[in-house]
Amino acid sequence: MSNWIIHKFGGTSVGNAERYASVIDILRADAAKAPNLRRGVVVSAMKGTTDGLIDAVEGARRNDAAYREKMGALKQRHLDAIKALGIDTLAHVIEKDFGELEEVLRGVWLARSASEAIVELVSGYGEIWSAQILTAALKKRGHAAAYLDAREVLVVDSHSKWVAVRWEESKKKITAWLAKEKRPSDEIVVITGFVASTLDGVPTTLKRNGSDYSAAIFGQLLEAKEITIWTDVDGVLSADPRLVPDAVVLDEMTYKEVTELANFGAKVVHPATMEPAIRQGIPVWIRNTFNPAFAGTKIHAGARSSAVVKGFSAIEKMALVNIEGTGLVGISGIAERLFSGLRAAGISVVMISQASSEHTICLAVSEDQAAAAEEAVRKTFFAEIHQGTLERIEIRRGRSILAAVGDNMIANPGVAGRFFEALGRAGVNIDAIAQGSSERNISAVIDGTQTRRALRAVHSAFYLSPQTLGLGIIGTGLIGKEFMRQLRAEIPELKRRFGIDVRMRGLLTSKRMLLDGTDERGISPDVWADFAEGKEGTAKSEPADVARWIEHVRSSHLPHTVVIDATASSDLLQSYPAWLRSGIHIITPNKKANTQSYAAYRELREAALAANRRFLYSTNVGAGLPILQTLRELCQTGDRLLRLEGVFSGTLSYIFNNYDGKRPFSEIVREARDLGYTEPDPRDDLSGTDVGRKLVILAREAGGTLELADVPIENLVPEKLRSLPLDEYLTRIAEGDAEMSARFAAAAAKGETLRYVGQIDEKGGASVKLASYPKTQSFAHLSGADNIVAFRTARYDRQPLVIQGPGAGPEVTAGGVFADLLRLATALGANR
Repeated sequence: MSNWIIHKFGGTSVGNAERYASVIDILRADAAKAPNLRRGVVVSAMKGTTDGLIDAVEGARRNDAAYREKMGALKQRHLDAIKALGIDTLAHVIEKDFGELEEVLRGVWLARSASEAIVELVSGYGEIWSAQILTAALKKRGHAAAYLDAREVLVVDSHSKWVAVRWEESKKKITAWLAKEKRPSDEIVVITGFVASTLDGVPTTLKRNGSDYSAAIFGQLLEAKEITIWTDVDGVLSADPRLVPDAVVLDEMTYKEVTELANFGAKVVHPATMEPAIRQGIPVWIRNTFNPAFAGTKIHAGARSSAVVKGFSAIEKMALVNIEGTGLVGISGIAERLFSGLRAAGISVVMISQASSEHTICLAVSEDQAAAAEEAVRKTFFAEIHQGTLERIEIRRGRSILAAVGDNMIANPGVAGRFFEALGRAGVNIDAIAQGSSERNISAVIDGTQTRRALRAVHSAFYLSPQTLGLGIIGTGLIGKEFMRQLRAEIPELKRRFGIDVRMRGLLTSKRMLLDGTDERGISPDVWADFAEGKEGTAKSEPADVARWIEHVRSSHLPHTVVIDATASSDLLQSYPAWLRSGIHIITPNKKANTQSYAAYRELREAALAANRRFLYSTNVGAGLPILQTLRELCQTGDRLLRLEGVFSGTLSYIFNNYDGKRPFSEIVREARDLGYTEPDPRDDLSGTDVGRKLVILAREAGGTLELADVPIENLVPEKLRSLPLDEYLTRIAEGDAEMSARFAAAAAKGETLRYVGQIDEKGGASVKLASYPKTQSFAHLSGADNIVAFRTARYDRQPLVIQGPGAGPEVTAGGVFADLLRLATALGANR
């Protein structure tokens, strides 16, 4: 290779005088770093210029006088840049060119038509002006610079939609141009992008993306060591950052990987424009003019990476054409006829998929070609349609094609499984799939409305970004507040260590709700902390509207939505199945959801199963203790429950752990209430209903069909006190002391102590009662608000499996809810 390197600056890089100055700074820094290399600089037109020139031609053709104003604005923009750069001597060139263009456009106005040659001529001026401005600005700042009009050296065969470089003629011309006069080694040759000439010397262009193509062409002609494409992004990204904010810049990629990504709409240099560089093995860098300190992405044949998938891309506004019929089965030449018919109609097919049964063929085309594609198919298979052997031609518009790309996907088992599993977990339905034999690309056709969710889901599934969970919390009582406090403290670590990104989408109480509005990052922790404390904070809350709140939380742009119901309310339970079916995961410490009728209980689970959503409730029994998980695992592994017995109420555990007969029972109850262990009305705890609910949950977890009404529950509140107003009850609470004192004395006489327990027998029957236990038994050794449960099973018959620990309190319950959230994140693919 020679000692040339090529830089190419896009339209945003030369958008105004300030940007031209930045380009000069970049070139100066590059020259200082490698002074022994020669530099060719290919420039695009100032941003928007090419489109403006083409619009002017079209306006003149339509006799729309507004084209003159557009041309005047374009001229002034260039004159302003020239003036700001201090190169006023170039102004007369711009004035002259615009005068000539006005004559051309006047001819278009009169003829009311514009040939392709006219459009090519006019649209190429932007690059000419841009290259002249940069050359003059470089000289103004003391750099050796030369202007090269590519039309003088670049010869092409030009057709309506493509060009072919005449390499031999072009090589001779550029060699002659360089040899025309002795050039200093530090001279920067500024080259017009986009434009060229035919063999007859007629000006033409390299069509869309032509400036990038120019860079690769001159890279080959000058045998460059490398090419740098300067644009407005830091490099090739793992996904479109507008759809996936956590997309990362890739350090390096192979030519083939870039080809696959670019073909599927990624914002990188198009492979067709890089073809000369690929053919010659010239490394191509993608770098950001606005962040020149960043290294960017290197594209070359020897790129290496440990990542299985390099990136994801999507083509939106596609249509799926599905052809079904028995007449397709076993008939040779069907595909040939299909694609010949589409080719004749000028239809470009982006993706093809055919079932092995040959009964269906589907293909993806641009949505604006869908009608023409359908007409072409009907015309091609006219006979089969009328004979009934081709049964259906279906067009599904509003589709997107999602693609995963990476060289390391080749011969790597499980990649496709992870890709499709991630889409399934995010609730994204797949219409069609395709994978080439190279295994470098997996593509799926999906509903276009789910593009953002789908991209985020697969991107995080391969650990290219955190697993993002959109979170909504109902209830800001003790548990809700404590959970938010714990979550707030751990958010940075969750993202840094485990790749879990929790975004608060909404908060809801019985009266107010708070939504995150348009903030992509969700409600800030400071704001939701204020809301939990009843403060308005910096974000304004609104009157509660459950339906609207749920619709908002169930965001279309986040792959996973979680609602935590931290209330003890029954009002929302009937909505759980609908929420699950709509794609929401639910976590709740509320026991009432699992103790509804058994029919409602089954409906809830069937809804979760059908929607592939999680309903998590590990805190329903024992708060943060692993009671439900243990029972579930015992039963799932084939063990058989013989007896389950335990103290399941932290409140009643505290009361009976501290009731020693020396102080009245009512005094201990009041003390527990003052410490916050009981509900505001202690009768809610003393009634035993809460323990009954826990037994129903346990029994159902073990496979039973127990109903709450079937559980005999001993109520510790004397009957005469049960229906009193709370204030009156609290003044008369001591009226039950005598009966409790007698029961304590009877137990003590036997050397035993009182415990309020729940029991489930081998047949699934249950009971809740106050019982006495020997002081040597484990139930008698509880302290504080501890829970204890003993599992006696076929495997644990001689010695029961015992779980003991704090079973009440907002800290441990909130911790259990938090643990459920992390279990969900792991199940969804988080890297824990």
